[in-house]
Amino acid sequence: MYALSLTRERRLIWLLALVQFTIIMDFMVMMPLGPQIMSAFHITPAAFAAAVSAYSWCSGLSGLFAATYIDRFDRRRLLLVAYVLFALSNLICALTTSYTLLLASRAFAGITGGVLGAGVMAIVADVVPVARRGAATGVIMTSFSLAAIAGVPAGVLLGAHFGWAAPFWLLAALSASIGCAAALIVPSLREHLRAGPPALADALPSLGRLLTRARHLKAFVLTFLMMLAHMLVIPFISPVLVANHGVAPGRISWLYMAGGAATFFTSRAVGRLSDRLGHRRVFRIFGALALLAVLAMTHLPDIPFAVMVPFFALFMVISSGRMVPIQAILTTVPEPAERGAFLSANGAVQALGTGFGAWVGGLLLSTDGAGHVLGYGTTGWVSVSIAALALVWVGRVTSAPAAREPLRVAADDIAPGAGPKLASEG
Repeated sequence: MYALSLTRERRLIWLLALVQFTIIMDFMVMMPLGPQIMSAFHITPAAFAAAVSAYSWCSGLSGLFAATYIDRFDRRRLLLVAYVLFALSNLICALTTSYTLLLASRAFAGITGGVLGAGVMAIVADVVPVARRGAATGVIMTSFSLAAIAGVPAGVLLGAHFGWAAPFWLLAALSASIGCAAALIVPSLREHLRAGPPALADALPSLGRLLTRARHLKAFVLTFLMMLAHMLVIPFISPVLVANHGVAPGRISWLYMAGGAATFFTSRAVGRLSDRLGHRRVFRIFGALALLAVLAMTHLPDIPFAVMVPFFALFMVISSGRMVPIQAILTTVPEPAERGAFLSANGAVQALGTGFGAWVGGLLLSTDGAGHVLGYGTTGWVSVSIAALALVWVGRVTSAPAAREPLRVAADDIAPGAGPKLASEG
Protein backbone atom coordinates (compact mmCIF):
# COMPACT_ATOMS: atom_id res chain seq x y z
CA MET A 1 0.00 0.00 0.00
CA TYR A 2 1.35 3.41 -0.98
CA ALA A 3 1.80 5.98 1.78
CA LEU A 4 -0.04 9.03 0.40
CA SER A 5 -1.37 11.81 2.58
CA LEU A 6 -5.14 12.21 2.59
CA THR A 7 -4.79 15.48 0.66
CA ARG A 8 -2.78 13.86 -2.13
CA GLU A 9 -5.09 10.85 -2.13
CA ARG A 10 -8.19 13.00 -2.56
CA ARG A 11 -6.54 15.04 -5.32
CA LEU A 12 -5.59 11.86 -7.16
CA ILE A 13 -9.09 10.35 -6.81
CA TRP A 14 -10.78 13.46 -8.19
CA LEU A 15 -8.36 13.53 -11.11
CA LEU A 16 -9.19 9.89 -11.88
CA ALA A 17 -12.88 10.80 -11.71
CA LEU A 18 -12.25 13.43 -14.42
CA VAL A 19 -10.49 10.83 -16.56
CA GLN A 20 -13.49 8.53 -16.11
CA PHE A 21 -15.81 11.45 -16.93
CA THR A 22 -14.29 11.85 -20.39
CA ILE A 23 -14.55 8.09 -21.03
CA ILE A 24 -18.23 8.04 -20.05
CA MET A 25 -19.04 11.21 -22.00
CA ASP A 26 -17.33 9.77 -25.08
CA PHE A 27 -19.62 6.72 -24.94
CA MET A 28 -22.84 8.54 -23.97
CA VAL A 29 -22.71 11.54 -26.31
CA MET A 30 -22.96 9.42 -29.48
CA MET A 31 -26.57 8.37 -28.88
CA PRO A 32 -28.29 11.80 -28.88
CA LEU A 33 -26.22 12.78 -31.95
CA GLY A 34 -27.80 9.95 -33.96
CA PRO A 35 -30.02 12.03 -36.30
CA GLN A 36 -27.18 14.38 -37.25
CA ILE A 37 -24.66 11.59 -37.82
CA MET A 38 -27.09 9.54 -39.91
CA SER A 39 -27.81 12.60 -42.03
CA ALA A 40 -24.15 13.57 -42.40
CA PHE A 41 -23.01 10.10 -43.54
CA HIS A 42 -26.29 9.00 -45.20
CA ILE A 43 -26.45 5.81 -43.12
CA THR A 44 -29.29 3.72 -41.76
CA PRO A 45 -30.18 3.43 -38.06
CA ALA A 46 -28.67 -0.07 -38.07
CA ALA A 47 -25.36 1.32 -39.34
CA PHE A 48 -25.45 4.02 -36.68
CA ALA A 49 -26.12 1.38 -34.02
CA ALA A 50 -23.04 -0.47 -35.24
CA ALA A 51 -20.95 2.65 -34.68
CA VAL A 52 -22.32 3.01 -31.16
CA SER A 53 -21.82 -0.65 -30.25
CA ALA A 54 -18.29 -0.69 -31.73
CA TYR A 55 -17.13 1.26 -28.68
CA SER A 56 -18.59 -1.22 -26.18
CA TRP A 57 -17.38 -4.40 -27.87
CA CYS A 58 -13.88 -3.05 -28.55
CA SER A 59 -13.67 -1.78 -24.99
CA GLY A 60 -14.41 -5.29 -23.75
CA LEU A 61 -11.88 -6.95 -26.05
CA SER A 62 -9.28 -4.34 -25.15
CA GLY A 63 -9.85 -4.84 -21.44
CA LEU A 64 -9.49 -8.59 -21.83
CA PHE A 65 -6.26 -8.25 -23.82
CA ALA A 66 -4.93 -5.64 -21.38
CA ALA A 67 -5.09 -8.28 -18.65
CA THR A 68 -2.01 -9.85 -20.24
CA TYR A 69 0.15 -6.74 -19.87
CA ILE A 70 -1.39 -4.13 -17.53
CA ASP A 71 0.53 -5.40 -14.49
CA ARG A 72 3.86 -5.22 -16.39
CA PHE A 73 4.03 -1.42 -16.35
CA ASP A 74 4.12 1.50 -13.98
CA ARG A 75 0.45 2.46 -13.50
CA ARG A 76 1.26 6.13 -14.17
CA ARG A 77 3.02 5.48 -17.47
CA LEU A 78 0.27 3.20 -18.76
CA LEU A 79 -2.44 5.69 -17.79
CA LEU A 80 -0.70 8.58 -19.57
CA VAL A 81 0.03 6.64 -22.77
CA ALA A 82 -3.53 5.28 -22.98
CA TYR A 83 -4.97 8.75 -22.34
CA VAL A 84 -2.92 10.31 -25.15
CA LEU A 85 -4.25 7.64 -27.51
CA PHE A 86 -7.80 8.24 -26.23
CA ALA A 87 -7.50 11.97 -27.01
CA LEU A 88 -6.16 11.07 -30.45
CA SER A 89 -9.16 8.82 -31.11
CA ASN A 90 -11.53 11.71 -30.46
CA LEU A 91 -9.49 14.00 -32.69
CA ILE A 92 -9.71 11.45 -35.52
CA CYS A 93 -13.47 11.13 -34.95
CA ALA A 94 -13.91 14.92 -35.16
CA LEU A 95 -11.95 15.03 -38.44
CA THR A 96 -13.55 12.01 -40.13
CA THR A 97 -15.36 12.44 -43.43
CA SER A 98 -16.46 8.84 -44.06
CA TYR A 99 -18.51 6.25 -42.22
CA THR A 100 -15.68 3.73 -42.39
CA LEU A 101 -13.32 6.11 -40.61
CA LEU A 102 -16.04 6.97 -38.10
CA LEU A 103 -16.48 3.28 -37.30
CA ALA A 104 -12.71 2.82 -36.97
CA SER A 105 -12.34 5.87 -34.70
CA ARG A 106 -15.12 4.65 -32.40
CA ALA A 107 -13.49 1.22 -32.22
CA PHE A 108 -10.14 2.90 -31.44
CA ALA A 109 -11.81 4.98 -28.69
CA GLY A 110 -13.27 1.79 -27.21
CA ILE A 111 -9.87 0.08 -27.21
CA THR A 112 -8.22 2.96 -25.34
CA GLY A 113 -11.23 3.47 -23.07
CA GLY A 114 -11.14 -0.16 -21.97
CA VAL A 115 -7.50 0.14 -20.90
CA LEU A 116 -8.13 3.47 -19.16
CA GLY A 117 -11.11 2.17 -17.19
CA ALA A 118 -9.10 -0.77 -15.88
CA GLY A 119 -6.14 1.47 -15.14
CA VAL A 120 -8.25 3.91 -13.12
CA MET A 121 -9.66 1.20 -10.87
CA ALA A 122 -6.25 -0.47 -10.51
CA ILE A 123 -4.79 2.82 -9.22
CA VAL A 124 -7.69 3.25 -6.79
CA ALA A 125 -7.18 -0.28 -5.48
CA ASP A 126 -3.41 0.24 -5.15
CA VAL A 127 -3.54 3.62 -3.41
CA VAL A 128 -6.70 3.60 -1.27
CA PRO A 129 -7.00 1.23 1.73
CA VAL A 130 -10.01 -1.11 1.77
CA ALA A 131 -11.46 0.86 4.69
CA ARG A 132 -11.82 3.96 2.48
CA ARG A 133 -12.25 2.28 -0.89
CA GLY A 134 -16.04 2.50 -0.94
CA ALA A 135 -15.88 6.28 -0.51
CA ALA A 136 -13.18 6.54 -3.19
CA THR A 137 -15.26 4.43 -5.57
CA GLY A 138 -18.21 6.73 -4.88
CA VAL A 139 -16.12 9.69 -6.02
CA ILE A 140 -15.11 7.85 -9.21
CA MET A 141 -18.78 7.01 -9.82
CA THR A 142 -19.66 10.73 -9.81
CA SER A 143 -18.16 10.75 -13.31
CA PHE A 144 -21.42 9.22 -14.53
CA SER A 145 -23.35 12.01 -12.82
CA LEU A 146 -21.09 14.71 -14.23
CA ALA A 147 -21.50 13.25 -17.70
CA ALA A 148 -25.31 13.32 -17.35
CA ILE A 149 -25.39 16.82 -15.79
CA ALA A 150 -22.85 18.65 -17.92
CA GLY A 151 -21.02 16.47 -20.44
CA VAL A 152 -23.84 15.11 -22.59
CA PRO A 153 -26.03 18.29 -22.52
CA ALA A 154 -22.99 20.40 -23.46
CA GLY A 155 -22.11 17.99 -26.25
CA VAL A 156 -25.66 17.98 -27.62
CA LEU A 157 -25.79 21.79 -27.46
CA LEU A 158 -22.49 22.10 -29.34
CA GLY A 159 -23.65 19.52 -31.88
CA ALA A 160 -26.86 21.45 -32.52
CA HIS A 161 -25.01 24.73 -33.16
CA PHE A 162 -21.69 23.67 -34.70
CA GLY A 163 -22.27 20.21 -36.17
CA TRP A 164 -21.98 16.65 -34.91
CA ALA A 165 -18.16 16.77 -34.72
CA ALA A 166 -18.08 19.62 -32.17
CA PRO A 167 -18.50 17.38 -29.06
CA PHE A 168 -15.50 15.31 -30.12
CA TRP A 169 -13.37 18.44 -30.53
CA LEU A 170 -14.41 19.30 -26.98
CA LEU A 171 -13.48 15.81 -25.75
CA ALA A 172 -10.07 15.99 -27.43
CA ALA A 173 -9.37 19.35 -25.76
CA LEU A 174 -10.62 18.17 -22.36
CA SER A 175 -8.55 14.99 -22.56
CA ALA A 176 -5.42 16.96 -23.42
CA SER A 177 -5.96 19.29 -20.45
CA ILE A 178 -6.71 16.50 -17.98
CA GLY A 179 -3.76 14.51 -19.33
CA CYS A 180 -1.42 17.42 -18.52
CA ALA A 181 -2.81 17.54 -14.98
CA ALA A 182 -2.38 13.77 -14.66
CA ALA A 183 1.29 14.06 -15.62
CA LEU A 184 1.74 16.39 -12.64
CA ILE A 185 -0.48 14.68 -10.05
CA VAL A 186 -0.28 10.90 -10.62
CA PRO A 187 2.78 9.47 -8.85
CA SER A 188 4.89 6.60 -10.08
CA LEU A 189 3.13 3.38 -8.99
CA ARG A 190 5.47 0.39 -9.31
CA GLU A 191 4.98 -1.57 -6.10
CA HIS A 192 3.07 -4.32 -7.92
CA LEU A 193 6.21 -4.95 -10.03
CA ARG A 194 8.34 -6.06 -7.08
CA ALA A 195 7.51 -9.72 -7.57
CA GLY A 196 8.39 -9.42 -11.25
CA PRO A 197 5.92 -9.89 -14.13
CA PRO A 198 5.40 -13.35 -15.67
CA ALA A 199 7.37 -14.20 -18.80
CA LEU A 200 5.79 -13.13 -22.09
CA ALA A 201 5.50 -16.77 -23.13
CA ASP A 202 3.31 -17.31 -20.08
CA ALA A 203 1.00 -14.35 -20.86
CA LEU A 204 -1.87 -16.31 -22.42
CA PRO A 205 -1.64 -19.22 -19.96
CA SER A 206 -1.63 -16.63 -17.16
CA LEU A 207 -4.76 -15.05 -18.63
CA GLY A 208 -6.39 -18.47 -18.78
CA ARG A 209 -5.59 -19.08 -15.12
CA LEU A 210 -6.86 -15.60 -14.24
CA LEU A 211 -10.18 -16.18 -16.01
CA THR A 212 -10.76 -19.68 -14.66
CA ARG A 213 -9.76 -19.22 -11.02
CA ALA A 214 -12.87 -20.00 -8.96
CA ARG A 215 -12.76 -16.79 -6.93
CA HIS A 216 -12.43 -14.70 -10.09
CA LEU A 217 -15.12 -16.60 -11.97
CA LYS A 218 -17.64 -15.89 -9.23
CA ALA A 219 -16.83 -12.17 -9.45
CA PHE A 220 -17.13 -12.19 -13.26
CA VAL A 221 -20.54 -13.85 -13.02
CA LEU A 222 -21.69 -11.13 -10.60
CA THR A 223 -20.48 -8.38 -12.96
CA PHE A 224 -22.18 -9.97 -15.96
CA LEU A 225 -25.48 -10.44 -14.14
CA MET A 226 -25.50 -6.84 -12.92
CA MET A 227 -24.72 -5.29 -16.31
CA LEU A 228 -27.15 -7.61 -18.11
CA ALA A 229 -29.98 -6.66 -15.75
CA HIS A 230 -29.06 -2.96 -15.93
CA MET A 231 -28.83 -2.70 -19.72
CA LEU A 232 -32.04 -4.62 -20.38
CA VAL A 233 -33.85 -1.50 -19.15
CA ILE A 234 -31.64 1.62 -19.27
CA PRO A 235 -31.11 2.11 -23.06
CA PHE A 236 -34.85 2.03 -23.76
CA ILE A 237 -36.06 4.53 -21.17
CA SER A 238 -35.96 7.51 -23.54
CA PRO A 239 -37.68 5.76 -26.50
CA VAL A 240 -40.44 4.48 -24.19
CA LEU A 241 -41.01 7.88 -22.58
CA VAL A 242 -41.23 9.56 -25.97
CA ALA A 243 -43.33 6.91 -27.75
CA ASN A 244 -45.61 5.74 -24.92
CA HIS A 245 -45.87 8.75 -22.62
CA GLY A 246 -45.67 11.65 -25.04
CA VAL A 247 -42.59 13.25 -23.51
CA ALA A 248 -41.03 15.67 -25.99
CA PRO A 249 -37.50 14.61 -27.00
CA GLY A 250 -36.18 18.01 -25.96
CA ARG A 251 -37.38 17.44 -22.37
CA ILE A 252 -35.52 14.14 -21.95
CA SER A 253 -32.31 16.02 -21.18
CA TRP A 254 -33.99 17.56 -18.10
CA LEU A 255 -34.65 14.08 -16.72
CA TYR A 256 -31.02 13.03 -17.13
CA MET A 257 -29.76 16.30 -15.71
CA ALA A 258 -31.98 15.83 -12.63
CA GLY A 259 -30.84 12.23 -12.21
CA GLY A 260 -27.21 13.17 -12.69
CA ALA A 261 -27.43 16.01 -10.19
CA ALA A 262 -28.98 13.71 -7.58
CA THR A 263 -26.42 10.93 -8.02
CA PHE A 264 -23.55 13.43 -7.93
CA PHE A 265 -24.21 13.85 -4.21
CA THR A 266 -25.55 10.42 -3.32
CA SER A 267 -22.76 8.34 -4.91
CA ARG A 268 -20.23 9.56 -2.35
CA ALA A 269 -22.72 9.19 0.48
CA VAL A 270 -23.43 5.58 -0.56
CA GLY A 271 -19.69 4.94 -0.71
CA ARG A 272 -19.19 6.19 2.85
CA LEU A 273 -22.20 4.19 4.01
CA SER A 274 -20.82 1.00 2.47
CA ASP A 275 -17.50 1.57 4.27
CA ARG A 276 -19.36 1.77 7.59
CA LEU A 277 -21.99 -0.95 7.16
CA GLY A 278 -20.16 -3.33 4.81
CA HIS A 279 -20.08 -3.35 1.03
CA ARG A 280 -22.21 -6.47 0.60
CA ARG A 281 -24.86 -5.29 3.04
CA VAL A 282 -25.28 -1.94 1.29
CA PHE A 283 -25.33 -3.65 -2.11
CA ARG A 284 -28.18 -5.89 -0.95
CA ILE A 285 -30.14 -2.92 0.43
CA PHE A 286 -29.91 -0.89 -2.76
CA GLY A 287 -30.26 -4.00 -4.91
CA ALA A 288 -33.59 -4.81 -3.26
CA LEU A 289 -34.79 -1.22 -3.69
CA ALA A 290 -33.70 -1.35 -7.34
CA LEU A 291 -36.04 -4.30 -7.98
CA LEU A 292 -38.99 -2.08 -7.06
CA ALA A 293 -37.59 0.90 -8.98
CA VAL A 294 -37.14 -1.11 -12.19
CA LEU A 295 -40.67 -2.50 -12.01
CA ALA A 296 -42.01 1.02 -11.43
CA MET A 297 -40.06 2.38 -14.41
CA THR A 298 -41.07 -0.42 -16.79
CA HIS A 299 -44.75 -0.25 -15.75
CA LEU A 300 -44.90 3.55 -15.50
CA PRO A 301 -48.42 4.99 -15.79
CA ASP A 302 -49.09 8.36 -17.42
CA ILE A 303 -47.96 10.95 -14.88
CA PRO A 304 -47.30 14.70 -15.13
CA PHE A 305 -43.79 15.65 -16.23
CA ALA A 306 -43.34 17.57 -12.96
CA VAL A 307 -43.76 14.25 -11.10
CA MET A 308 -41.67 12.32 -13.61
CA VAL A 309 -38.56 14.45 -12.94
CA PRO A 310 -38.18 13.61 -9.22
CA PHE A 311 -39.21 9.99 -9.88
CA PHE A 312 -36.47 9.63 -12.49
CA ALA A 313 -33.95 11.22 -10.13
CA LEU A 314 -34.89 8.68 -7.43
CA PHE A 315 -34.63 5.85 -9.97
CA MET A 316 -31.11 6.98 -10.91
CA VAL A 317 -30.05 7.30 -7.25
CA ILE A 318 -31.18 3.74 -6.46
CA SER A 319 -29.75 2.25 -9.66
CA SER A 320 -26.35 3.89 -9.19
CA GLY A 321 -26.42 3.13 -5.45
CA ARG A 322 -26.07 -0.61 -6.07
CA MET A 323 -23.10 -0.05 -8.41
CA VAL A 324 -20.89 1.78 -5.89
CA PRO A 325 -20.46 -1.08 -3.36
CA ILE A 326 -20.11 -3.61 -6.20
CA GLN A 327 -17.02 -1.81 -7.48
CA ALA A 328 -15.52 -1.76 -3.98
CA ILE A 329 -16.22 -5.50 -3.55
CA LEU A 330 -14.57 -6.37 -6.86
CA THR A 331 -11.31 -4.59 -5.95
CA THR A 332 -10.87 -7.02 -3.01
CA VAL A 333 -11.19 -10.21 -5.10
CA PRO A 334 -7.72 -10.48 -6.74
CA GLU A 335 -4.31 -10.67 -5.15
CA PRO A 336 -2.47 -7.31 -5.35
CA ALA A 337 -0.05 -8.54 -8.04
CA GLU A 338 -3.00 -9.49 -10.30
CA ARG A 339 -5.25 -6.54 -9.53
CA GLY A 340 -4.73 -4.68 -12.80
CA ALA A 341 -5.15 -7.84 -14.88
CA PHE A 342 -8.27 -8.85 -12.98
CA LEU A 343 -9.89 -5.41 -13.33
CA SER A 344 -9.05 -5.39 -17.06
CA ALA A 345 -10.73 -8.77 -17.49
CA ASN A 346 -13.66 -7.63 -15.36
CA GLY A 347 -14.02 -4.57 -17.59
CA ALA A 348 -14.25 -6.90 -20.57
CA VAL A 349 -16.99 -8.90 -18.83
CA GLN A 350 -18.77 -5.64 -18.03
CA ALA A 351 -18.67 -4.56 -21.68
CA LEU A 352 -19.93 -8.00 -22.74
CA GLY A 353 -22.83 -7.73 -20.30
CA THR A 354 -23.56 -4.20 -21.53
CA GLY A 355 -23.68 -5.19 -25.17
CA PHE A 356 -25.58 -8.43 -24.53
CA GLY A 357 -28.14 -6.68 -22.29
CA ALA A 358 -28.90 -3.98 -24.85
CA TRP A 359 -29.16 -6.59 -27.63
CA VAL A 360 -31.51 -8.89 -25.68
CA GLY A 361 -33.55 -5.92 -24.48
CA GLY A 362 -34.08 -4.86 -28.09
CA LEU A 363 -35.21 -8.38 -29.03
CA LEU A 364 -37.83 -8.32 -26.28
CA LEU A 365 -39.37 -5.07 -27.58
CA SER A 366 -41.54 -4.31 -30.59
CA THR A 367 -43.63 -1.42 -31.93
CA ASP A 368 -47.29 -1.27 -32.95
CA GLY A 369 -48.86 0.62 -35.82
CA ALA A 370 -49.11 3.80 -33.75
CA GLY A 371 -45.42 3.72 -32.92
CA HIS A 372 -45.82 2.63 -29.28
CA VAL A 373 -43.10 0.45 -27.76
CA LEU A 374 -44.47 -2.92 -26.64
CA GLY A 375 -43.00 -5.43 -24.20
CA TYR A 376 -41.18 -3.05 -21.82
CA GLY A 377 -43.05 -4.48 -18.83
CA THR A 378 -41.89 -7.99 -19.72
CA THR A 379 -38.33 -6.69 -20.07
CA GLY A 380 -38.65 -5.23 -16.56
CA TRP A 381 -39.60 -8.61 -15.09
CA VAL A 382 -36.67 -10.31 -16.85
CA SER A 383 -34.31 -7.63 -15.52
CA VAL A 384 -35.65 -7.97 -11.98
CA SER A 385 -35.27 -11.76 -12.07
CA ILE A 386 -31.61 -11.49 -13.10
CA ALA A 387 -30.91 -8.74 -10.57
CA ALA A 388 -32.48 -10.84 -7.80
CA LEU A 389 -30.14 -13.68 -8.73
CA ALA A 390 -27.23 -11.26 -8.37
CA LEU A 391 -28.38 -10.39 -4.83
CA VAL A 392 -28.03 -14.04 -3.92
CA TRP A 393 -24.84 -14.60 -5.91
CA VAL A 394 -22.91 -11.78 -4.19
CA GLY A 395 -22.69 -14.01 -1.10
CA ARG A 396 -20.54 -16.43 -3.12
CA VAL A 397 -18.00 -13.76 -4.11
CA THR A 398 -15.01 -13.92 -1.77
CA SER A 399 -12.04 -11.61 -1.18
CA ALA A 400 -8.38 -12.53 -1.55
CA PRO A 401 -6.78 -13.46 1.80
CA ALA A 402 -4.67 -10.27 1.81
CA ALA A 403 -7.79 -8.13 1.41
CA ARG A 404 -9.50 -9.63 4.45
CA GLU A 405 -7.00 -8.18 6.89
CA PRO A 406 -7.23 -4.59 8.13
CA LEU A 407 -4.58 -2.53 6.37
CA ARG A 408 -1.96 -0.57 8.28
CA VAL A 409 -1.85 3.04 7.10
CA ALA A 410 0.98 5.47 7.76
CA ALA A 411 0.22 7.94 10.53
CA ASP A 412 0.45 10.95 8.22
CA ASP A 413 -2.22 9.40 5.95
CA ILE A 414 -4.98 9.97 8.49
CA ALA A 415 -6.24 13.29 9.74
CA PRO A 416 -6.69 13.61 13.52
CA GLY A 417 -9.84 11.81 14.59
CA ALA A 418 -10.60 10.67 11.05
CA GLY A 419 -9.14 7.17 11.07
CA PRO A 420 -11.66 4.79 9.50
CA LYS A 421 -12.15 1.24 10.64
CA LEU A 422 -12.56 -1.69 8.30
CA ALA A 423 -16.27 -2.47 7.99
CA SER A 424 -17.45 -6.05 8.07
CA GLU A 425 -17.89 -7.57 4.64
CA GLY A 426 -20.65 -9.86 5.82
